[in-house]
Amino acid sequence: MPQKLEEREKRGGAMSMKSKGGAVELSARNVLHRKWALLLCLASFCAGMFFTNRIWSMPEYVEFPGTTSEIERIKLNSDGCNLNPVARPKSNYSKVEVSNTENVVKNDVKRPRKSETIESSTRNKYFMVIGINTAFSSRKRRDSVRTTWMPQANERQKLEEEKGIIIRFVIGHSSTSGGILDKAIEAEERLHADFLRLNHVEGYLELSAKTKTYFSTAVALWDAEFYVKVDDDVHVNLATLGLSLSMHRMKPRVYVGCMKSGPVLAQKGVKYHEPEYWKFGEVGNKYFRHATGQLYAISQDLATYISINQDVLHKYANEDVSLGSWFIGLDVEHVDDRRMCCGTPPDCEWKVQAGNVCVASFDWKCSGICRSVERMKEVHLRCGEDENALWSATL
Repeated sequence: MPQKLEEREKRGGAMSMKSKGGAVELSARNVLHRKWALLLCLASFCAGMFFTNRIWSMPEYVEFPGTTSEIERIKLNSDGCNLNPVARPKSNYSKVEVSNTENVVKNDVKRPRKSETIESSTRNKYFMVIGINTAFSSRKRRDSVRTTWMPQANERQKLEEEKGIIIRFVIGHSSTSGGILDKAIEAEERLHADFLRLNHVEGYLELSAKTKTYFSTAVALWDAEFYVKVDDDVHVNLATLGLSLSMHRMKPRVYVGCMKSGPVLAQKGVKYHEPEYWKFGEVGNKYFRHATGQLYAISQDLATYISINQDVLHKYANEDVSLGSWFIGLDVEHVDDRRMCCGTPPDCEWKVQAGNVCVASFDWKCSGICRSVERMKEVHLRCGEDENALWSATL
């Protein structure tokens, strides 16, 4: 019995030693796991700090997609620098600073292209611009106008400065650019300096297009209350014209002239034939009311309207009909002034004697003064206003 008991105690002791060894082994493993966890935590923390610094740190230089000149322009603008200074005029009626022989690029139809026109705030103010429609073959007609009702040289300059009246012969270019016709006009311009050259090819069938280009060019060059078109075989009294238009200066959209309504000519081969006669109803109908083409005036708003919409304004065969059609449907006041279409002597002479001086005189049968080169001086002597009328008129 004692021997068995001793054996049991030995077996128990061995088991006790085994259990203690397992506990020690388990404790060692737990310690090892804690060390790895701590190392992993430290590694994760360091990695997080590293990536966080890279993400949140601001770069010292960012390259713009634009060029160096664009970047410099941005810096200048941010500093308040004006890259395009504009000089302002000192007075209202003063010398025009734009060369009138320079070609003018046509404006866009959609909206006024301000880059191609001069802002009204930076331009001189004028009362009216008179464009005398002329052709390459009309040198003698122009000379007859220069020696009668159109002031020359210093007087024309004085007229611009004191009365705000601009007068120019209006002409485009020949189909052969730089040809003999253009050179003749250039020589005449050097002598008289009284032309407004248009970006337009001259031609009788292109009068409607020329009218659009004239108004668009004139309204771009001069900030005036009225824009006048007159033919070079018509006699004009400038003071009477100015006083007549001054009565309508408070009206925003006014169209002044001798209003008429002639027949629409459907027959081919006749003068003033209208190819689009069918648009005006039955054969034999008349046109809508419009000013006769020898002389008429429109206010600034209407000239601006033509400039904005010139590429969609329809052109009929006759220039005066075309102009009248552009105002149909607009809120425009038509003024029928019969003093703008007096006959030549004795008609206009009788009216002068009665104290009712005419604005313009011409012969209906010739659509101007018949043989105007020979007769313009006679009409001026018998139907012209007093020599001091223009300078004493309050416009």
